[in-house]
Amino acid sequence: MPIKWFYNEFGIASVYHTGRDAWLVILGRSCRMFAYGANSLIMALFFSSLQFSDFQIGLFMTLTLLGDVLLSLFMTLVADRVGRRRILLAGASLMVLSGAVFAISENFWILLVAAVVGVISATGGDFGPFRAIEESTISHLTTPKTRSDVLSWYVTVSSLGSAAGTEFSGRAVDFLRKLNGWTITNAYHAIFWLYIVMGIVTIIVTLLMSDKCEVAETPPEAEASERLLDERQQGAEAADEDNDEDNQDLNSAPVHKPETPQKKILFAQISSETRLIMYKLWFLLTIDSLADGMVSLSLTYYYIDRKFHLSKSTLGDITSASYLLSSCSTVFAGPLARHLGLINTMVFTHLPSSTAVLLFPIPQGVPLTVTLFFIRTGLNNMDQAPRTAFIAAVVKPEERTAVMGITSMLRTLASAVGPSVTGLLAGNDRFWIAFVVAGALRICYDLGLFAMFVNMKLHTHESKDQVNSPRQSNDEEELTELEPMGQAT
Repeated sequence: MPIKWFYNEFGIASVYHTGRDAWLVILGRSCRMFAYGANSLIMALFFSSLQFSDFQIGLFMTLTLLGDVLLSLFMTLVADRVGRRRILLAGASLMVLSGAVFAISENFWILLVAAVVGVISATGGDFGPFRAIEESTISHLTTPKTRSDVLSWYVTVSSLGSAAGTEFSGRAVDFLRKLNGWTITNAYHAIFWLYIVMGIVTIIVTLLMSDKCEVAETPPEAEASERLLDERQQGAEAADEDNDEDNQDLNSAPVHKPETPQKKILFAQISSETRLIMYKLWFLLTIDSLADGMVSLSLTYYYIDRKFHLSKSTLGDITSASYLLSSCSTVFAGPLARHLGLINTMVFTHLPSSTAVLLFPIPQGVPLTVTLFFIRTGLNNMDQAPRTAFIAAVVKPEERTAVMGITSMLRTLASAVGPSVTGLLAGNDRFWIAFVVAGALRICYDLGLFAMFVNMKLHTHESKDQVNSPRQSNDEEELTELEPMGQAT
């Protein structure tokens, strides 16, 4: 019974019954995050070994981030038209090409072009074209009752992959540099061969996915009905200014228009209804991302080091523990979303983390400071899966990939501004203000999220059969509603 309870309660049943495509998506991202983690540990050290200046390193990081954002935005806007698997294959191929350039070349400008045009993770973050498409695919493969569970495991397993990649990279470099004839630069080059291997694995995994991952084409009859409805609505608005005869013409004319073939649009279109919802959410997410950028983990480690002058081994232990806490906590996001609702889970897990950021500069001793840090990191990522599930629940299925791509772009750009603000404060010996401001902004995000969206009706664009369909398991006869507190389906 305990095993059965764990299997159902923590979403393993949801992952299993969602099917092979979901497993492949999770496997592909885990392998990719393994490569990103390994890559992030050595990137700055690799450039330093090549005698690149600090300005060049900073320029590389900035332009790489910009290239990833633009590439990701373009690919997500066309993914549903071109094909999600084709876009994932293209991204994985660019990942392999970029890794090959870094494994061979030592010229700064060649490396910069490969990073900007291709897919290379300079910071360990997933800013390329993959994540938004994968999240949209998982949302497409799941039902509202299984979605948050599967997305939680998607985040959890990939976080463990990133942590494993970081650990492997450090040990591999130490081992290779001790071999006869190996320099530290050669050891760094070898890590990029691992990046190539993981890119090839991503290609193989994508090729194994079925056409179930693709968005369903809208039947021609449905397209004609939608156009007819839109035109009649426009006609109804114009009827107030026209006479009855003109009104009849407007209502009858569109009957013949659906017969004319309509040119397909390459870029995804987002309806006005979806935009009204997302404008509010994008505004809040931008505030949250700006705050996260101001007190990123790397800047937080730097603050702890400046304040307490800890040994690097102790700081490394703290870092490893924070990664482990972050990975483990996301397992609970799915069960909480089922029992509390998506918005409640996002707010109630993120608010304590935000409070910990606000209070972080106050303690003058290491134990309490580290405790606040662990509270922040342990709860910080629990809102990721519910947030993706919420976006999937309030937008049309054919709009998910584009909306998630735009969301990722806005969050990335906002987080990129944060370090500059913190840098100015740190340079004037006001580092602590960054945590106070960031904590306050994060709390405003949490409260705004609750106030604007807690009672929003979800899954209005999904069929009744999808919303009410049970999991395909005899072990799960006691399903709970996904949004029992304030969120109607």
